[in-house]
Amino acid sequence: MAVKISGMMGTGSMGHNNRKFITENVDPARTEQNITLCRENLKQVYHELFDEALAEYNAKKTKTRDKIPDYYRHIEKSKQERLFHEVIFQIGNKDNCGCETPEGERAAAALKEFAEAFQERNPHLRVFNSVIHMDEATPHIHIDFVPVATEQKRGLAKRVS
Repeated sequence: MAVKISGMMGTGSMGHNNRKFITENVDPARTEQNITLCRENLKQVYHELFDEALAEYNAKKTKTRDKIPDYYRHIEKSKQERLFHEVIFQIGNKDNCGCETPEGERAAAALKEFAEAFQERNPHLRVFNSVIHMDEATPHIHIDFVPVATEQKRGLAKRVS
C-alpha cells in the first residue's frame, strides 16, 4: 500500500513539542512513547553559534548605541527575523499509519532515521530540538532549527538567516 509523506513549516511551539502542556488531540497515556532525539536550550545554542561573531561586530563599533548587547534578544525583538523555524514531517495518515499499528511503528522508525541525518544534510540549519510524537493519531516529527548564514559582508559575519 502506498502512503504519502507530507511536510510543512510549523510555527514552533516548544511547549507543545516537549509536552509542557497537553492539547485535546494528545493521548496522555501514550506521551511516554514519544521519542526525543534532541533537546537543547535555544539561548545556549545562540551563544554557541553567534557569540564570536557578535564580539567581532561589537569590537568594530565605536558608539555604544550601535552595539548589540544580546543577539538572542535582538532577534527576538526583530520584526523581520525569527528566533527559530520548525518543520513537521508525517508519513501516512491515521487510517493507514496510525500510531498503535505496525505501519505506524515503521513510519516512526523511518522518521527517526530521517531526523538523525537531517543536520548532516542541512549544515546551515542548526537543529536544537527534535521530537517524534507517538501520542497523537499519526506518528510525526517536529524538527526545530536556527538557520545560519556565514561569511556575511554587512552586519555580523555569522548570523540568523
